[in-house]
Amino acid sequence: MAASVAAARSAAGRRVFAAVLAAGLALTAGCASSGGHSGGGLGDLGNLRHWGAADWSHWAQQHLLHNAVAQDLWSPDAMRSAAAPAPTAPPAPATAGPSTPATTATASATASTATATATATAATASPDATGDPSDPPPAAVPAVAEPHPYPAGLAVFGKIFAKSPRGMYVCSGTVVSDPQHPGRSNLVWTAGHCLHGGKGGDWYQNIAFVPDYNAAGAAGDGRQTTLAQVAPLGRWWANSALVAPQWMAEGNDTAGGAVSQYDSGIIRVADPDLPGKSLEEEVGGSVPIWFDAPRDRLTAVTAYGYPAVHPFDGQQLERCDGGHPARLSYDPTRPTMLAIGCTMTAGSSGGGWLATGSDGKPALVSNTSIGPNPAAWLAGPALAEQAQQMFTTMTRLP
Repeated sequence: MAASVAAARSAAGRRVFAAVLAAGLALTAGCASSGGHSGGGLGDLGNLRHWGAADWSHWAQQHLLHNAVAQDLWSPDAMRSAAAPAPTAPPAPATAGPSTPATTATASATASTATATATATAATASPDATGDPSDPPPAAVPAVAEPHPYPAGLAVFGKIFAKSPRGMYVCSGTVVSDPQHPGRSNLVWTAGHCLHGGKGGDWYQNIAFVPDYNAAGAAGDGRQTTLAQVAPLGRWWANSALVAPQWMAEGNDTAGGAVSQYDSGIIRVADPDLPGKSLEEEVGGSVPIWFDAPRDRLTAVTAYGYPAVHPFDGQQLERCDGGHPARLSYDPTRPTMLAIGCTMTAGSSGGGWLATGSDGKPALVSNTSIGPNPAAWLAGPALAEQAQQMFTTMTRLP
Protein backbone atom coordinates (compact mmCIF):
# COMPACT_ATOMS: atom_id res chain seq x y z
CA MET A 1 0.00 0.00 0.00
CA ALA A 2 2.78 2.40 0.93
CA ALA A 3 4.56 1.58 -2.33
CA SER A 4 1.45 2.30 -4.40
CA VAL A 5 0.93 5.65 -2.63
CA ALA A 6 4.55 6.60 -3.26
CA ALA A 7 4.22 5.62 -6.92
CA ALA A 8 1.06 7.70 -7.24
CA ARG A 9 2.76 10.72 -5.71
CA SER A 10 5.77 10.26 -7.98
CA ALA A 11 3.50 10.02 -11.03
CA ALA A 12 1.66 13.17 -9.95
CA GLY A 13 4.97 14.97 -9.57
CA ARG A 14 6.00 14.00 -13.07
CA ARG A 15 2.70 15.20 -14.54
CA VAL A 16 2.95 18.52 -12.73
CA PHE A 17 6.54 18.90 -13.94
CA ALA A 18 5.50 18.56 -17.58
CA ALA A 19 2.55 20.90 -17.16
CA VAL A 20 4.57 23.51 -15.27
CA LEU A 21 7.13 23.54 -18.05
CA ALA A 22 4.33 24.25 -20.49
CA ALA A 23 4.11 27.57 -18.67
CA GLY A 24 7.85 27.92 -18.07
CA LEU A 25 9.92 30.96 -18.91
CA ALA A 26 12.33 31.25 -21.79
CA LEU A 27 15.11 32.77 -19.74
CA THR A 28 16.04 35.69 -21.96
CA ALA A 29 16.22 39.08 -20.28
CA GLY A 30 15.23 42.23 -22.13
CA CYS A 31 12.91 42.87 -25.06
CA ALA A 32 12.20 40.07 -27.49
CA SER A 33 11.38 40.25 -31.18
CA SER A 34 8.13 39.44 -32.90
CA GLY A 35 8.86 40.93 -36.28
CA GLY A 36 11.23 40.32 -39.16
CA HIS A 37 11.30 38.10 -42.20
CA SER A 38 9.81 34.68 -42.54
CA GLY A 39 12.00 31.66 -41.95
CA GLY A 40 10.82 30.10 -45.21
CA GLY A 41 12.67 27.70 -47.46
CA LEU A 42 13.44 25.30 -44.64
CA GLY A 43 12.55 22.21 -46.60
CA ASP A 44 11.45 18.93 -45.03
CA LEU A 45 12.29 19.22 -41.33
CA GLY A 46 11.09 15.67 -40.76
CA ASN A 47 14.01 14.55 -42.88
CA LEU A 48 16.73 16.32 -40.89
CA ARG A 49 18.24 13.08 -39.71
CA HIS A 50 19.00 12.26 -43.31
CA TRP A 51 20.56 15.62 -44.18
CA GLY A 52 24.13 15.38 -45.32
CA ALA A 53 26.89 17.97 -45.14
CA ALA A 54 25.77 19.49 -48.45
CA ASP A 55 22.18 19.87 -47.21
CA TRP A 56 23.33 21.65 -44.04
CA SER A 57 25.69 23.89 -45.99
CA HIS A 58 22.92 24.84 -48.41
CA TRP A 59 20.53 25.59 -45.55
CA ALA A 60 23.14 27.69 -43.77
CA GLN A 61 23.83 29.72 -46.90
CA GLN A 62 20.09 30.39 -47.28
CA HIS A 63 19.81 31.70 -43.73
CA LEU A 64 22.89 33.80 -43.19
CA LEU A 65 23.17 36.34 -40.39
CA HIS A 66 23.96 39.86 -41.60
CA ASN A 67 25.05 41.36 -38.31
CA ALA A 68 25.58 45.09 -38.07
CA VAL A 69 28.65 46.08 -36.06
CA ALA A 70 28.08 49.30 -34.13
CA GLN A 71 31.28 49.89 -32.22
CA ASP A 72 29.86 52.34 -29.71
CA LEU A 73 26.51 50.62 -29.19
CA TRP A 74 27.36 48.31 -26.31
CA SER A 75 28.67 50.83 -23.82
CA PRO A 76 28.70 49.98 -20.09
CA ASP A 77 25.41 51.85 -19.70
CA ALA A 78 23.79 50.01 -22.62
CA MET A 79 24.94 46.67 -21.25
CA ARG A 80 23.52 47.50 -17.86
CA SER A 81 20.19 48.66 -19.30
CA ALA A 82 19.75 45.35 -21.14
CA ALA A 83 18.88 43.69 -17.82
CA ALA A 84 15.18 42.92 -17.41
CA PRO A 85 12.76 43.90 -14.62
CA ALA A 86 11.07 41.18 -12.55
CA PRO A 87 8.63 39.05 -14.56
CA THR A 88 4.93 38.69 -13.90
CA ALA A 89 4.14 35.29 -12.39
CA PRO A 90 2.34 32.97 -14.83
CA PRO A 91 -1.09 31.58 -13.99
CA ALA A 92 -1.35 28.17 -12.36
CA PRO A 93 -0.75 25.51 -15.04
CA ALA A 94 -3.12 22.71 -15.92
CA THR A 95 -2.01 19.16 -15.24
CA ALA A 96 -2.01 16.16 -17.54
CA GLY A 97 -2.87 12.53 -17.04
CA PRO A 98 -0.39 9.76 -17.75
CA SER A 99 0.50 9.29 -21.42
CA THR A 100 -1.93 11.99 -22.56
CA PRO A 101 -1.27 15.43 -24.02
CA ALA A 102 -1.10 18.19 -21.42
CA THR A 103 -3.52 21.10 -21.61
CA THR A 104 -2.04 24.13 -23.29
CA ALA A 105 -1.05 26.64 -20.60
CA THR A 106 -0.48 30.29 -21.37
CA ALA A 107 1.88 32.32 -19.21
CA SER A 108 1.76 36.09 -18.95
CA ALA A 109 4.93 38.14 -18.54
CA THR A 110 6.32 41.62 -18.79
CA ALA A 111 7.28 42.96 -22.21
CA SER A 112 10.90 42.17 -21.45
CA THR A 113 10.59 38.62 -20.16
CA ALA A 114 9.81 35.77 -22.53
CA THR A 115 7.31 33.14 -21.41
CA ALA A 116 6.48 29.68 -22.61
CA THR A 117 3.17 28.60 -24.13
CA ALA A 118 3.05 25.07 -25.46
CA THR A 119 1.29 21.74 -25.55
CA ALA A 120 3.34 19.24 -23.57
CA THR A 121 3.34 15.68 -24.86
CA ALA A 122 3.28 13.34 -21.89
CA ALA A 123 5.91 10.93 -23.15
CA THR A 124 9.67 10.68 -23.30
CA ALA A 125 12.06 8.86 -25.55
CA SER A 126 12.47 6.41 -22.66
CA PRO A 127 9.33 6.60 -20.47
CA ASP A 128 9.33 4.87 -17.12
CA ALA A 129 7.18 1.92 -16.16
CA THR A 130 4.22 4.11 -15.23
CA GLY A 131 4.07 5.69 -18.69
CA ASP A 132 4.58 9.14 -17.21
CA PRO A 133 6.36 11.77 -19.30
CA SER A 134 9.33 12.72 -17.18
CA ASP A 135 11.01 12.53 -13.83
CA PRO A 136 9.78 14.44 -10.80
CA PRO A 137 10.92 18.08 -10.89
CA PRO A 138 14.38 18.60 -9.42
CA ALA A 139 14.57 20.22 -6.00
CA ALA A 140 15.54 23.90 -6.10
CA VAL A 141 19.27 24.53 -5.93
CA PRO A 142 20.26 28.09 -4.98
CA ALA A 143 22.49 29.86 -7.47
CA VAL A 144 25.91 30.81 -6.11
CA ALA A 145 27.80 33.91 -7.26
CA GLU A 146 31.38 33.30 -8.32
CA PRO A 147 33.75 35.34 -6.14
CA HIS A 148 35.64 38.24 -7.69
CA PRO A 149 38.07 38.42 -9.33
CA TYR A 150 37.06 35.47 -11.50
CA PRO A 151 39.79 32.88 -11.97
CA ALA A 152 41.19 32.51 -15.48
CA GLY A 153 39.25 29.30 -16.10
CA LEU A 154 35.91 31.13 -15.93
CA ALA A 155 36.79 33.58 -18.73
CA VAL A 156 35.07 31.19 -21.20
CA PHE A 157 31.71 32.37 -19.82
CA GLY A 158 30.21 35.72 -20.78
CA LYS A 159 27.17 37.72 -21.79
CA ILE A 160 25.54 37.97 -25.22
CA PHE A 161 23.93 41.30 -26.12
CA ALA A 162 21.60 41.89 -29.05
CA LYS A 163 18.87 44.17 -30.38
CA SER A 164 15.41 43.07 -31.37
CA PRO A 165 12.77 45.28 -33.01
CA ARG A 166 11.47 46.07 -29.53
CA GLY A 167 14.73 46.86 -27.77
CA MET A 168 17.84 45.40 -26.20
CA TYR A 169 18.20 42.11 -24.39
CA VAL A 170 20.85 39.92 -22.84
CA CYS A 171 21.70 36.23 -22.69
CA SER A 172 24.65 34.11 -21.61
CA GLY A 173 27.16 32.13 -23.67
CA THR A 174 30.23 29.88 -23.53
CA VAL A 175 33.40 29.76 -25.63
CA VAL A 176 33.56 26.27 -27.17
CA SER A 177 36.40 24.45 -28.89
CA ASP A 178 36.67 24.41 -32.68
CA PRO A 179 38.22 21.18 -34.02
CA GLN A 180 38.93 22.93 -37.32
CA HIS A 181 41.03 25.56 -35.52
CA PRO A 182 42.56 23.97 -32.41
CA GLY A 183 43.58 26.57 -29.87
CA ARG A 184 42.10 29.38 -31.99
CA SER A 185 38.34 29.02 -31.62
CA ASN A 186 36.02 31.95 -32.29
CA LEU A 187 32.85 30.00 -31.45
CA VAL A 188 30.30 30.76 -28.74
CA TRP A 189 27.48 28.35 -27.79
CA THR A 190 24.16 29.70 -26.56
CA ALA A 191 20.39 29.20 -26.90
CA GLY A 192 18.64 29.52 -30.26
CA HIS A 193 16.10 31.97 -28.84
CA CYS A 194 18.99 34.30 -27.92
CA LEU A 195 19.83 34.76 -31.62
CA HIS A 196 16.67 34.42 -33.71
CA GLY A 197 12.98 35.32 -33.30
CA GLY A 198 11.75 31.95 -34.56
CA LYS A 199 8.74 31.42 -36.82
CA GLY A 200 7.98 34.62 -38.71
CA GLY A 201 10.99 36.28 -37.09
CA ASP A 202 14.52 37.06 -38.14
CA TRP A 203 18.01 37.19 -36.76
CA TYR A 204 18.51 39.68 -33.96
CA GLN A 205 21.00 42.42 -34.73
CA ASN A 206 24.14 43.94 -33.23
CA ILE A 207 24.88 40.58 -31.61
CA ALA A 208 28.01 40.75 -29.49
CA PHE A 209 29.67 38.51 -26.91
CA VAL A 210 31.48 39.92 -23.87
CA PRO A 211 33.62 37.21 -22.23
CA ASP A 212 34.54 37.41 -18.56
CA TYR A 213 31.97 40.16 -18.04
CA ASN A 214 32.62 42.16 -14.85
CA ALA A 215 35.38 39.78 -13.80
CA ALA A 216 36.83 42.20 -11.25
CA GLY A 217 33.44 43.01 -9.72
CA ALA A 218 33.40 46.74 -10.52
CA ALA A 219 29.78 46.66 -11.74
CA GLY A 220 26.77 46.17 -9.50
CA ASP A 221 24.58 48.19 -7.16
CA GLY A 222 24.15 50.83 -9.85
CA ARG A 223 27.83 51.76 -9.88
CA GLN A 224 29.21 53.53 -12.95
CA THR A 225 31.95 51.58 -14.72
CA THR A 226 34.35 51.91 -17.62
CA LEU A 227 34.32 49.65 -20.66
CA ALA A 228 37.59 48.08 -19.55
CA GLN A 229 36.03 47.14 -16.23
CA VAL A 230 33.00 45.31 -17.59
CA ALA A 231 34.58 44.03 -20.83
CA PRO A 232 38.19 43.28 -19.84
CA LEU A 233 38.63 40.90 -22.78
CA GLY A 234 36.82 42.97 -25.38
CA ARG A 235 33.53 42.97 -27.28
CA TRP A 236 33.34 40.20 -29.87
CA TRP A 237 30.86 40.72 -32.70
CA ALA A 238 29.03 37.86 -34.39
CA ASN A 239 29.81 37.43 -38.09
CA SER A 240 28.08 34.05 -38.50
CA ALA A 241 25.26 32.35 -36.63
CA LEU A 242 23.29 29.12 -36.77
CA VAL A 243 20.24 27.89 -34.87
CA ALA A 244 18.30 24.68 -35.25
CA PRO A 245 16.08 24.65 -38.37
CA GLN A 246 13.18 23.69 -36.09
CA TRP A 247 13.67 26.89 -34.14
CA MET A 248 13.33 28.99 -37.29
CA ALA A 249 10.26 27.03 -38.37
CA GLU A 250 8.46 26.64 -35.03
CA GLY A 251 10.11 28.89 -32.46
CA ASN A 252 8.40 31.73 -30.72
CA ASP A 253 10.30 34.22 -28.61
CA THR A 254 7.52 34.05 -26.03
CA ALA A 255 6.91 30.29 -26.19
CA GLY A 256 8.49 27.03 -25.16
CA GLY A 257 7.48 23.42 -25.68
CA ALA A 258 8.60 20.81 -28.17
CA VAL A 259 10.74 23.33 -30.03
CA SER A 260 12.71 23.92 -26.82
CA GLN A 261 14.13 20.44 -27.30
CA TYR A 262 16.18 22.04 -30.11
CA ASP A 263 16.85 25.39 -28.41
CA SER A 264 20.57 25.74 -29.12
CA GLY A 265 22.55 28.14 -31.27
CA ILE A 266 26.10 29.08 -32.10
CA ILE A 267 27.89 32.21 -33.27
CA ARG A 268 31.30 32.84 -34.73
CA VAL A 269 32.79 36.11 -33.56
CA ALA A 270 35.62 38.57 -34.10
CA ASP A 271 36.87 41.63 -32.23
CA PRO A 272 37.70 44.54 -34.59
CA ASP A 273 40.04 45.88 -31.91
CA LEU A 274 42.08 42.67 -31.90
CA PRO A 275 42.74 41.83 -35.56
CA GLY A 276 44.31 38.44 -36.09
CA LYS A 277 43.67 37.23 -32.53
CA SER A 278 41.16 34.51 -31.76
CA LEU A 279 38.63 34.54 -28.94
CA GLU A 280 40.14 31.40 -27.44
CA GLU A 281 43.59 32.98 -27.34
CA GLU A 282 42.19 36.07 -25.64
CA VAL A 283 40.22 34.22 -22.94
CA GLY A 284 42.86 31.56 -22.44
CA GLY A 285 40.87 28.47 -23.32
CA SER A 286 37.65 26.88 -24.57
CA VAL A 287 35.27 24.09 -23.60
CA PRO A 288 34.80 21.03 -25.82
CA ILE A 289 31.23 19.93 -26.54
CA TRP A 290 30.20 16.44 -25.52
CA PHE A 291 27.54 15.51 -28.04
CA ASP A 292 25.16 12.65 -27.25
CA ALA A 293 26.41 12.54 -23.66
CA PRO A 294 24.65 9.58 -21.94
CA ARG A 295 22.45 10.98 -19.18
CA ASP A 296 23.42 8.19 -16.79
CA ARG A 297 27.02 9.38 -17.01
CA LEU A 298 26.13 12.97 -16.13
CA THR A 299 26.42 12.58 -12.37
CA ALA A 300 27.30 16.23 -11.64
CA VAL A 301 26.09 18.96 -14.01
CA THR A 302 26.92 22.61 -13.28
CA ALA A 303 25.11 25.46 -15.04
CA TYR A 304 26.66 28.91 -15.47
CA GLY A 305 25.02 32.18 -16.46
CA TYR A 306 24.33 35.84 -15.76
CA PRO A 307 20.73 35.97 -14.42
CA ALA A 308 19.29 39.48 -14.58
CA VAL A 309 15.86 39.31 -12.93
CA HIS A 310 15.33 39.79 -9.17
CA PRO A 311 17.00 38.80 -6.93
CA PHE A 312 19.85 39.01 -9.45
CA ASP A 313 21.05 42.10 -11.30
CA GLY A 314 22.83 40.61 -14.32
CA GLN A 315 26.22 41.81 -13.14
CA GLN A 316 27.48 38.58 -11.57
CA LEU A 317 28.41 35.18 -12.98
CA GLU A 318 26.34 32.64 -11.10
CA ARG A 319 26.44 28.87 -11.03
CA CYS A 320 24.17 26.03 -9.93
CA ASP A 321 25.59 22.66 -8.96
CA GLY A 322 22.63 20.70 -10.24
CA GLY A 323 23.81 17.12 -9.80
CA HIS A 324 22.32 14.37 -11.95
CA PRO A 325 19.81 15.80 -14.45
CA ALA A 326 16.18 14.73 -14.65
CA ARG A 327 14.39 13.97 -17.93
CA LEU A 328 11.86 16.20 -19.63
CA SER A 329 10.13 15.85 -23.00
CA TYR A 330 7.32 17.47 -24.96
CA ASP A 331 7.71 15.28 -28.05
CA PRO A 332 8.93 11.67 -27.84
CA THR A 333 10.38 11.88 -31.37
CA ARG A 334 12.83 14.58 -30.27
CA PRO A 335 15.82 14.39 -27.93
CA THR A 336 14.70 14.44 -24.31
CA MET A 337 15.65 17.60 -22.43
CA LEU A 338 17.79 17.69 -19.29
CA ALA A 339 16.55 19.44 -16.14
CA ILE A 340 18.42 20.47 -13.01
CA GLY A 341 17.53 22.33 -9.84
CA CYS A 342 18.58 25.98 -10.15
CA THR A 343 17.20 29.36 -9.09
CA MET A 344 18.79 31.41 -11.88
CA THR A 345 16.34 33.73 -13.64
CA ALA A 346 15.99 35.53 -16.99
CA GLY A 347 19.33 36.48 -18.53
CA SER A 348 20.81 33.04 -17.87
CA SER A 349 19.49 31.63 -21.17
CA GLY A 350 22.22 30.16 -23.30
CA GLY A 351 24.55 29.68 -20.35
CA GLY A 352 26.66 26.55 -20.56
CA TRP A 353 26.02 23.33 -18.63
CA LEU A 354 29.27 21.55 -17.85
CA ALA A 355 29.99 17.99 -16.76
CA THR A 356 33.10 15.86 -16.53
CA GLY A 357 33.78 14.38 -19.95
CA SER A 358 35.14 10.96 -20.84
CA ASP A 359 38.67 12.38 -20.65
CA GLY A 360 38.12 13.63 -17.10
CA LYS A 361 37.96 17.29 -18.17
CA PRO A 362 34.97 19.69 -18.23
CA ALA A 363 32.77 19.46 -21.32
CA LEU A 364 29.62 21.31 -22.39
CA VAL A 365 26.55 19.05 -22.41
CA SER A 366 23.65 21.53 -22.68
CA ASN A 367 22.61 25.16 -22.36
CA THR A 368 19.90 26.90 -20.38
CA SER A 369 16.65 27.16 -22.35
CA ILE A 370 13.57 27.48 -20.11
CA GLY A 371 12.43 27.32 -16.51
CA PRO A 372 9.44 28.15 -14.30
CA ASN A 373 8.45 31.31 -12.47
CA PRO A 374 9.26 31.49 -9.60
CA ALA A 375 12.65 30.04 -10.47
CA ALA A 376 13.35 26.58 -9.07
CA TRP A 377 14.89 24.57 -11.91
CA LEU A 378 16.19 24.93 -15.45
CA ALA A 379 15.77 22.79 -18.56
CA GLY A 380 18.15 22.55 -21.48
CA PRO A 381 18.28 20.57 -24.72
CA ALA A 382 20.25 17.38 -25.05
CA LEU A 383 22.95 18.00 -27.65
CA ALA A 384 22.16 15.12 -29.94
CA GLU A 385 22.89 14.40 -33.60
CA GLN A 386 21.27 17.51 -35.03
CA ALA A 387 23.14 19.81 -32.64
CA GLN A 388 26.36 18.14 -33.72
CA GLN A 389 25.48 18.60 -37.41
CA MET A 390 24.73 22.27 -36.78
CA PHE A 391 28.05 22.68 -34.98
CA THR A 392 30.02 20.87 -37.72
CA THR A 393 28.37 23.07 -40.35
CA MET A 394 29.46 26.19 -38.48
CA THR A 395 33.06 24.98 -38.23
CA ARG A 396 33.14 24.46 -42.01
CA LEU A 397 31.64 27.79 -43.06
CA PRO A 398 34.08 29.99 -44.99
